[in-house]
Amino acid sequence: MKKTLPTRTILLLFGSIPLKIRKALFRAIFILAYHFGKKNRLITLHNLIRSFPEKSLPEINRIAKNVYLNLGTVAAEFFEIPYLTRENMADWVKFEGLENYIRALSKRKGILLYTGHFGNWELGGACLGLQGMVVNIIYRALDNPVLEDFVAWFRTHTGHKVIPKGGAARKIVKLLRKNEIIGILIDQNVSWNEGVFVDFFGRPASTTTGLVALALQTGAPVVPLFIVRSEDGTYKIIIYEEAKITKTDDYEADLFENTQRLTGIIEDIVRKYPDQYFWLHQRWKTKKSQVPVNKR
Repeated sequence: MKKTLPTRTILLLFGSIPLKIRKALFRAIFILAYHFGKKNRLITLHNLIRSFPEKSLPEINRIAKNVYLNLGTVAAEFFEIPYLTRENMADWVKFEGLENYIRALSKRKGILLYTGHFGNWELGGACLGLQGMVVNIIYRALDNPVLEDFVAWFRTHTGHKVIPKGGAARKIVKLLRKNEIIGILIDQNVSWNEGVFVDFFGRPASTTTGLVALALQTGAPVVPLFIVRSEDGTYKIIIYEEAKITKTDDYEADLFENTQRLTGIIEDIVRKYPDQYFWLHQRWKTKKSQVPVNKR
């Protein structure tokens, strides 16, 4: 995908700022957003309070501010991605669990690689491409065409391909049969008719069943992956062992059980590093009360 003029302009504008200064700038901007953006701050605080009832309010406030600082860092580092190579990436990002990826790929059924809005997920995606792990990324197109072009270029310039969400199941199945990798984020709220309610931090969260449905249909291994920032600013991309997928004669029960298991893996990593998760999202927006009585 070629860079358009707006994309080139944005890259030139922010990419010319040294990373250290850019981080300080973006972190300051996001802290201002924390203090003056009431709506998103309240969403973040509410999500954290409900998810960690054992934590004190001062600790919740500290985590919330760190969430914004993390997003500022993510935004600043975004403009380093075009300059990454396999060589200089090694000074910044380490891989753990590559053997799990190799083992899954050897099954010749493709890989359903999934993650969440955690750490610097865009950087993680770029590094996978530089490592030779080309991914077909399932995504929802942005409403703003300039931002859409900008983000799409970043996601594809290390070799990945993007597949707009919706109506792509047949194409995905064909790609899996070719032993290709499909990348999906499964931690966003969906409407009640697009998923199932599974437990996420003690509350029912409407979660997509698309990933599990593909796994049940194709037998493709499901592999969790997360990118974790260390205190020194470097990253570790952790590729987990293939997740267990239960398949019985009860399809609906299988959708629920497996989606719950995969969501639990996301919760585990978020509990370890709560300030690296995107708590600004209204993850629990869809309620069980919205489901029509005849569909419950």
